[in-house]
This record gives sequence, C-alpha cells and structure tokens, in this order.
Amino acid sequence: MKKRTMLGTLALTAATLATAGALTQTAQAADVPGVAFVYLGNPGDAGWTFAHDQGSKEAEAKFGNKIKITRVENVPESADSERVFRDLANKGNKIIIGSSFGFQDFELKVAKDFPDTVFLHATGYKKAANFGTYDVRMYQGAYLAGVAAGYVTKTNTLGFVASVPIPEVVRNINAYTLGARSVNPKVHTKVIWINSWFDPGKEKQAAETLIGQGADVLLQNTDSSATLATAAEKHVHAFGWDSDMKKFGPEAHLGSVVAHWGVYYPAAIQQVLDGKWKNDPVWWGIPQKAVNLEDMNTSAIPANAMKDVDAKRTELAGGKWDVFTGPIKDQTGAVKVPAGKTLTDPELQRLNWYVEGVDGSLPK
Repeated sequence: MKKRTMLGTLALTAATLATAGALTQTAQAADVPGVAFVYLGNPGDAGWTFAHDQGSKEAEAKFGNKIKITRVENVPESADSERVFRDLANKGNKIIIGSSFGFQDFELKVAKDFPDTVFLHATGYKKAANFGTYDVRMYQGAYLAGVAAGYVTKTNTLGFVASVPIPEVVRNINAYTLGARSVNPKVHTKVIWINSWFDPGKEKQAAETLIGQGADVLLQNTDSSATLATAAEKHVHAFGWDSDMKKFGPEAHLGSVVAHWGVYYPAAIQQVLDGKWKNDPVWWGIPQKAVNLEDMNTSAIPANAMKDVDAKRTELAGGKWDVFTGPIKDQTGAVKVPAGKTLTDPELQRLNWYVEGVDGSLPK
C-alpha cells in the first residue's frame, strides 16, 4: 500500500512539474512581444509582398526569440482587412504592420480601439497617436533606371506598366521620365494603367501593348514579374521592380529597382521595444540604403551610362539633390518646379500631374 502511495505521489509530482513547466513556457511566450505583418499578396509574387517578407525575415533574424512574428497573406484592401487587423490586435500583438496603401483607413480605425498597440502603415499619409506611416523613395531608383533607359532605347519610346493612379505611382512614372530625358531629351514615356497592384495577365497585356506602340525599355509599378518576362519574350529590355527579378528574363533585364524594407523594420521594432517610437512619418531612400538600382546589365548598358547612373546615385546618397529639383515642366510646358527649388515631401505625396515627356493623361 505504501509503495502504491509513493508511486502515486511521484506520478502526481511529475504531472505537477510538467504542468508548471508548460505554464511557465506559456507565460514566457506571452511575454514575447508579437509583431504581425499583413500582406496584400503572398511572397511568391517576387515583387512587393516578397520584398516586405524579406524585410520581416531580416527583423526575425535580428531579434530571434525576443519577438514572435505572425504573417497574414492575401488580405484584400477592403473591410476584410479590418477584421484581420482587429483579430491581430485582440491576440495581443504589440506591433501590427499593414504593408499596402489600401489598408490605411481600415487599419487606422482599428488602431483607435487599441491605444496600447503600435500600428505601422506602408505608403500612407494619415497619423494618430499609435499609428505611423513609412515608405521608401522608389522614385529615386526609378530615376536611375530612367538614366540607363535613356541611353539604351533605340526608339526613344519608353513604356510604363502602372497599377493604381495614386501619387506614389505618378511619382515613379515622372521620375523614370526625368531620368531618361536628363540624358536623352528625345525620350517619351507611354503609360498603361491596369488598375490593380497584382494581375499578371493584365500586366502582360499592358507590356505587349506598350511594345506594340514602339516602347523598347519598360518599367513597372506592379507586383509580378510579368512585365520583365514579356520583354524577354519580345526581345526588348525592362527593369525588375521591388526585388531583383533578373531570373525572369536575364537578357532583357537592365537592372532592378529594389526596396530594402529590412533597413526599416528592425529599426522600427527596436524603437517600439525601447519605448522610443514616435509617430512621425518615415520616408527613407538611397541615403539610408533603403532603395537602389541593382544587378545592372553591363552587357546591355554602355559604360558612359553606367558612369552617369553612378554619379546620380552618389548625388542622391549625399542628400543635397533630389529627383524633383527644378526646373521641371509639366506636359503643357508650364514650369511646375522653378530652378533651385525642390518639391517638398507633402507636395510629392499629392503629386497629380505628368512631367514633360509623358504621353497621355492621368485617369480621372
């Protein structure tokens, strides 16, 4: 009887210890700050979502088990996103990151109900006590791509596959054109809007149409590799966007305008963990190594073009000159930015006109 009692006691003790250990692990897990990423697409797009996912992985590598990262993919820019943000907040995540422009109002609405959670939003412009925006200056990379394109084009016609008509995309179209015309004033840029961030079928059709209109160097502000792949099929040139897309058309590829979100995410997370985060907008570019034109095709780009690209990159890195420095004219020939002036960030975030050299008009 005593033996059975002793065995029972030992079993009870073991069970108690196991339960206590599990509770301790749960408590420890609960103490680890949660960081949640909400993606419009999935990392397989090789573009926008892929680039953000790479950034999240860099944050994960830096902090290890000091944070717990959650990723939610394929979230539409609609009321469905509000439910996702609310669910992540209810689960106690300390930082919630919405990585697409259309999430802004839905994420902000949830942020107001969870004042102890920090909400970060990519490419937006609104602000609250616990809601801040961040972006990278892709237009700087687009300008460098334009410089290269201005040398490479034989038809003096560039093509741009555009997504959604918001200032962010207009900036990139304009910057691409300004870069090209800085070395080749004969260049014109044709634009086709597909009204979607990610639609490989429409992207391919747009690229084919632009090539049919004489464009022999393409850039995009869409999320798939379809533009570069189509350029490769049609034996013209193109650039990758958001990540290095060379593998989708090596011979057509002139370079890729790459966003390095991994520069921002670890810094922002550290600020929150240290209690030093502020809701001031963050907009980093070439000076912070958050954007660059990379993996350039030296077989297709002349040596003097490479030198000009490098010179402009150095100027941008120094921070004393930016792409939208005057004199800059619009399509009508009117001076929009006088000599010696540079558009401010608020002006860039409201940009709704094409520079001289862009054909067509903005969608209504």
